[in-house]
Amino acid sequence: MLQILAGNPLLLLFIVAALGYPLGRIRVAGFNLGVAAVLFVGLGMGAIDPSLRLPDLVYQLGLVIFVYTVGLASGPGFFASFGRRGLRDNLLVLSALLFAAGLTTVLALGLDIPGPFAAGLFAGGLTNTPALAGLVETLQQSGRAALDNQPVVAYSIAYPVGVVGVILAIFIAQRLWRVDYRKEARALRDLGASGERLDAATVRITRPDMAERSVQAWLERERWHVLFARFRRGDALDLVHGDTVLRPGDDVTLVGAAEDLEAVVRALGEPSPEHLEFDRARLDVRRIFVSRPEVAGRALRDLGLLERFGALVTRVRRGDSDLLPSGGTRLELGDRVRVVTRRDRMDAVGRFFGDSYRTLSEIDVLPFGLGIALGLALGLVPWPLPGGLTFRLGFAGGPLVVALTLSALRRTGPIVWQPPYSANLTLRQLGLVLFLAGIGTRSGHAFATTLAAGGGLRLFLAGALVTCASALATLVIGSRLLRIPMSLLIGMLSGQQTQPAVLGFANEQTGNDLPNVGYATVFPLATIVKILLAQVLLLALPH
Repeated sequence: MLQILAGNPLLLLFIVAALGYPLGRIRVAGFNLGVAAVLFVGLGMGAIDPSLRLPDLVYQLGLVIFVYTVGLASGPGFFASFGRRGLRDNLLVLSALLFAAGLTTVLALGLDIPGPFAAGLFAGGLTNTPALAGLVETLQQSGRAALDNQPVVAYSIAYPVGVVGVILAIFIAQRLWRVDYRKEARALRDLGASGERLDAATVRITRPDMAERSVQAWLERERWHVLFARFRRGDALDLVHGDTVLRPGDDVTLVGAAEDLEAVVRALGEPSPEHLEFDRARLDVRRIFVSRPEVAGRALRDLGLLERFGALVTRVRRGDSDLLPSGGTRLELGDRVRVVTRRDRMDAVGRFFGDSYRTLSEIDVLPFGLGIALGLALGLVPWPLPGGLTFRLGFAGGPLVVALTLSALRRTGPIVWQPPYSANLTLRQLGLVLFLAGIGTRSGHAFATTLAAGGGLRLFLAGALVTCASALATLVIGSRLLRIPMSLLIGMLSGQQTQPAVLGFANEQTGNDLPNVGYATVFPLATIVKILLAQVLLLALPH
């Protein structure tokens, strides 16, 4: 069997992936390894027999696909975060990462840990796969390929505590500080990730001064976080425009979170026994897929739906979340929009958005291939460092930087850089599996040798100290000194670790998507900084 696997790398690849996935879902004390279990299965295969090694092209291809799709998903949030709050958050994470790198240096010098092991320990303790990939590539390009197993071994030993240690830090902190996540969610509702379900309510207007201003003017003055959808005046049912002036006696359908709806209904009048959303005699409702590239990346206000079709988008469903739309909401391929319009115009609206699930299942190879090619080219550019050294972004950094930029642009003329949401997730998962399986099989023998020689405990303890010290520093400074809400802070810590497993734990604790906001704000910077710092450690510490 070993000979068969050694001679058939594709068979070996899919066996490693097939074994790793179910193992990653096994929960112990509420924690599982997730897709990272593929790495440990690969290490096990390589430890059994050094000939069970996948070709280098497997992990290189996986790395490129993974970091590029991560960048595409994170770009808009990354650049939007550079306001006052985003700058503060990113500076906090940057300081924590510099602290972790400094602590790694002290431990490496004090415990006589060679540079490749220390750099891998840094990447594993902070659970950053692209940083590990950059280390492997740097060693190969610098003619030290014989050492490229060392960072992988240290990474593999430090990685588990890099996940568990941060989860424990969050668990302890939220209980010591008695965090009220529901109260934070209400205060941070403007971020649009409070996890509250969108509902509809019909109000009968009794407010006497309602006719003094348009709906848009009332929304801006009162800062109501709801959407005015339909209204009935007498027997006439119509859509609400921004310049619509409502009058006492009108029935109006509102869309929003339950608490917001209750407050606006009280401000406008009283609950109406009518349910306008159920009246389909004149206005129909349909969920429509956004699959037409010409629509993707454009703000709703620029689409002219009311002028063209007399249509209104009342909800945008992205992934598993409903978003309350506004004029500035930019649609993405794969979004499902809930549209209200006349029955005879619904088909035209469907054609305008595309409404093709099959199209969403296909990937436009031109922007995807062109973007990756630009990223690989950028990764080859040498950047000078002090001391006569040079640095390259490589397979990990180049595609990531290009993807962040292209996803923020969203489109260039007819080219839409963002793939559909579901396609991005699928490609990202595939790329990560390829990378973990490839890097695991090629490093398994060295991993087993290091553990057998007794050097593993030292690396494990050093990695645990780096992880726990940096995580606690972020939580204490962020919450106690900077007064960042814990709902956002634990998402930022997940982004600092670039660790989806920690983010999943954070979402479970809060019961909403606010940690995702913090995660997206700092994730790109954390990824790039860890790639750079890992390579600085590799170059600066003695081998």
